[in-house]
Order: sequence, then structure tokens, then C-alpha cells
Amino acid sequence: MPVIYEKVALIGLGLIASSMFWAMKRGGLAGHVSGFARSAETRDTAREIGLCDEVCDSIAKTVKDADLVVLCVPVGVMGSVAAEMAGHLKPGCTVTDVGSVKADVIAQVGPLLPDGVHFIPAHPLAGTEHSGPRSGFAELFDNRWCLLVPVPDTNANAISRLRNLWDGMGANVEEMDAEHHDLVLAVTSHAPHLIAYTMVGVADDLRRVTDSEVIKYSAAGFRDFTRIAASDPTMWRDVFLTNKEATLEILGRFTEELFALQRAIRMGDGDHLHDYFTRTRAIRRGIIEAGQDTDAPNFGRQPGNK
Repeated sequence: MPVIYEKVALIGLGLIASSMFWAMKRGGLAGHVSGFARSAETRDTAREIGLCDEVCDSIAKTVKDADLVVLCVPVGVMGSVAAEMAGHLKPGCTVTDVGSVKADVIAQVGPLLPDGVHFIPAHPLAGTEHSGPRSGFAELFDNRWCLLVPVPDTNANAISRLRNLWDGMGANVEEMDAEHHDLVLAVTSHAPHLIAYTMVGVADDLRRVTDSEVIKYSAAGFRDFTRIAASDPTMWRDVFLTNKEATLEILGRFTEELFALQRAIRMGDGDHLHDYFTRTRAIRRGIIEAGQDTDAPNFGRQPGNK
């Protein structure tokens, strides 16, 4: 595939940015990739492992002459990063992001960008519980979805170009409006993460009473909760603070469902429980049929796999 962007700038060098770099290199999609991270330790690590063609010590130098700038930082700081880089962007460049909340990012970043810069928020639905520059790998986006959330009146060629980049990195691409995106993600990602954090927190309280038996005897269900709850705490704090309304709406519905199940258990209503579990089991089959997971043992993960 031909080069899509001559110069790409990655702001933030964690899992998604590092995976983007390796995926762009795999596909020959970018001529030159510069990168920046706030932490000097992260920048040193990136240089050590060859992450990015150039690791810069300032945002201004990183975005200079870039055709595409990708904000790979927690959603809570995207506005401050945008303010810092705005005066250094090349006219006609595209700014995008990889945050899992979109309406708040649009409100933070959009007003700060100069005229003539294309702003196309995006969200790759891919990840692991690992973070940091060493965690990335080129295959992360293969057959995963990337949602583009263009602001009104965005240049069609700029959208097409970004879509081609994500296609080239292995992703399936769709467009969606910001409010709908935030509601969908509250169902599929944000509320499940909060529930996992809560369940692990409850287990931690119990562990103090049972002398670590909760950890020693962890069954698969709890083990999967801990995998989710191991995700980056800064990122998830910002997600819940910036997608508050949608997350609270879904948590309200979850609470109603939980109360109904509590009642069924209390009343010995086995039919209700069986019907409910049968209906929800079909969701798992749908995910497998859509190619978004596998029914292989241990979800097809081998020891040591990310």
C-alpha cells in the first residue's frame, strides 16, 4: 500500500500509539513518524526500542510539518495538549485522536484548532490491559473496529484519507455521531469496566477477611474481571468523568436488571433466571460469529499472549 501521510505525529506513546507505529510500518503507510511523551523515561524507552523514527522532547517539534497528528493521551488532558500544539500545526493537516469518549473531546479540542486544520475524532475499539510504549504490537487493530466521528462540514478527502490509514492498519472502519458513540461505548465498554472494578474491589475487601482465599481460588469469571480491572487507571478515571451522562444511564438500567435478578433468586424463580441466561448467552454467540472473539479454550489466548 502506498504512503498515505508523509509525516505522522503521535502525542502520547502508550499501547495505542505504539501499536499504530508498528502497524503503519508494517503497511508502509507513513513516510516519517515522530513521537512525544510527557515522561522523559517514556521517551527514553521509546528511543531504546525503536518506537517512532524520531522521539522529540517537545510537542511543538513533534507536530512541526506533520500531515497527521494523533492525540493518544487521556481524554482529560486532550484540551491542554491541543492548546499547546495549535500554533505549530501545518495548514491543511489533520488532527485526530484515539479516545474512548467523543462528545467531550470534540468540545475540548475543536474550538482550539486553527482554521484550515481538519479535525476528525476517532476511536479504535482495540486494546489490552497493558500500557506503556513496550505494550504495542502491529496486529492490535487487525479485524477490530475503528469508529470515525467527524465534526460537521469536515473535508471529505480528509475523512477518506484517515479511513484509508485505519484500513491499512487492519481495522474495519465506520462513521458515527458523537452522542451515539458515547452511548454505545457506555454499554460495550465503560459500564462493564466500572462493574469489573467494583467486583474486584468487593473481592479485595473479602480477601482481607479470608486470608487471600479469593485470589488463591479465583475461578475464570473473577479472573476475567481482574483482567479488565487491570487497565490504565488514569485513562478510565477520565472516561467516567467525561462520559458521565451515558455511563450513568446505562448503570441505572444495569441496577434495574440486577434488582430483578435479585428478586428472582430470592423468590426461587428458576424460569426467570433460565430465560434470562438463555437470552444473554446469545450475545456471546453473536460476538463470536462477528469475528470479534473466539470460542477456543481460554478465548484462544496462549500463555504470554497480550
